[in-house]
Amino acid sequence: MPKQIVLALLAAATLSAAPAAAQVSQQIVITGGQDGPMQMPPRGQAAKTGTAMLRGRVLTMDTGQAIRRAQVRVTGPELGMKSALTDANGRYEFKDLPAGRVTVSVSKGGFVNMQYGQTRPFEPGRPIELSDGQLMEKVDVALPRGSVISGRVVDEFGEPVTDAMVTAMRISFAGGRKRMVPAGRIGQTNDLGQFRIYGLPPGEYYVSATYRDLGSLAMDISLGPMGPTSGTGSMPTSGYAPTYFPGTASPAEAQRVTVGVGQEMTGIDVSLQPVKLARITGQAMASDGRPLSSAMIMLMPASRDAGIFMPGGTTRTNASGQFTLNGVAPGEYSLQVRSTGPMVIDAGGGAMMFSMTSTDAPGNNNARQEPEFASVPVAVNGEDVSGLIVMTTHGAHASGRVVFDGGVRPDGTAQIRVSAPSADPDGGPTVGSGVGQVHADGTFELNGLAGARIIRPGTLPKGWILESVHLNGADITDTGYDFKPGEDVAGVEILLTQQTTEVDGTVTDTQGQPLKEYTVVVFSTDQNKWALPMTRWTQSARPDQEGRFRIQNLPAGSYYAIAVDYVAQGDWNDPDWLTRASAKASTFTVREGAGTSLNLKLAR
Repeated sequence: MPKQIVLALLAAATLSAAPAAAQVSQQIVITGGQDGPMQMPPRGQAAKTGTAMLRGRVLTMDTGQAIRRAQVRVTGPELGMKSALTDANGRYEFKDLPAGRVTVSVSKGGFVNMQYGQTRPFEPGRPIELSDGQLMEKVDVALPRGSVISGRVVDEFGEPVTDAMVTAMRISFAGGRKRMVPAGRIGQTNDLGQFRIYGLPPGEYYVSATYRDLGSLAMDISLGPMGPTSGTGSMPTSGYAPTYFPGTASPAEAQRVTVGVGQEMTGIDVSLQPVKLARITGQAMASDGRPLSSAMIMLMPASRDAGIFMPGGTTRTNASGQFTLNGVAPGEYSLQVRSTGPMVIDAGGGAMMFSMTSTDAPGNNNARQEPEFASVPVAVNGEDVSGLIVMTTHGAHASGRVVFDGGVRPDGTAQIRVSAPSADPDGGPTVGSGVGQVHADGTFELNGLAGARIIRPGTLPKGWILESVHLNGADITDTGYDFKPGEDVAGVEILLTQQTTEVDGTVTDTQGQPLKEYTVVVFSTDQNKWALPMTRWTQSARPDQEGRFRIQNLPAGSYYAIAVDYVAQGDWNDPDWLTRASAKASTFTVREGAGTSLNLKLAR
């Protein structure tokens, strides 16, 4: 499901659940994607300006013609993001850029999104190192024409299915294992059941079709207990499971579709698999034993193999805490229950976060300073599930302190935020991920925690990095902590240090000639660290315009380093890939507060 649709539905749900007099604040953070994480200045800190300039052109890869009105974005940790459109000659220009490392990415409808220095699909681009007063020209980007997958979606009778969502997915290593992840745009069928997914990089894809009326879904959310999902009238008893080309509900039986550069693969027809739909009814109870009214109910698929995040059903509870979800297809789900109040959706490993806070209206008998939530597994096999009682909880409370190596508190402490994303990428989207501000004395609090969580500080003062996270003397930096509902966990200590590390260097070919096209992957010699959630022990880098690579802020320890001609983004987190790479890699040591220079040869 497109992220913008997910966010819109979640926003509608929470806003509709909030009282009219509520005060609402919103925050949306999206990371990931082909362009990598969005780089933004620390909260409350304005983007820096400087005296550097960038100029370049955007051209078609096949003919070299100028592309007008292509969107060009330049991003950097201090710059944030600037964007511009190319002129009639395909030219663009950025002025007043600060010194530092930036990336340039380009997008245009009908073409593959590309970064400067990117030469292959799913490859990270190359960074640009700018100095004060520098004018860097010829930052040109050639866009290949996007590949296309087109076809029809039909029902079991061969009739066209309108408004089905069609997704092209590729196999990638994500969330600790190989799985299908969405790639490119989402297609939607027209009145003839036809779809066309365009702008795809060349490669191998699996095609999935899902039918669920988004208009009804949004109405279910916004109307809540008065909406159609809560009624007892006639509802559909049959529907369709998410179906993979050519016509199977099992990802393991899906067939691959291969497309070349600019190729259109037609005739990819998907026959939706009919299933018996079920109804889920139940009651949500608060931790004090009272019915939980106007709570948001969302049924999320438990499996992430196919990267399907579309709700299996959404509604809200009535005044008695009762809820009904209609039209639920067979499958394994996680039933998410959420009272009004602060809201965080975490898709695992910090991949996507949506948070919203609200204050209940005065006089509301159900007003609570802290939101309550619950997440329970539900298996649906075509038969109705009734009498489900869900007890919500405030979740665990964690408190602690941020301390600074050397005891000197720097400026900017108030901008630090502490978060606790899920350490289990397959645990399903979870509410109550916890985001807390660090106070002037260095203390912080996190509320609404449940399950295994990794604690991480963000928006750190310049020059400071994470050293460790301890809980009552135990190191939980990489393993995290398993929070129990209602637990009060005190004594979390986050140590920050100025003992930063940096690894840089160059790569040569077998004849000793310097290279400017390669990818370097650095990873721990300890295999136990390869599969850690949100691992700090594996990083990759592409060379800048001078052919040098740079990797910063690795923890001190022993590492492998390998330079390869090509590796798809994210594949370096696959333990199988790392095992093969370790046989050809060099070893070196990273020491606290020290820099290391490497001269690597391209591995063959």
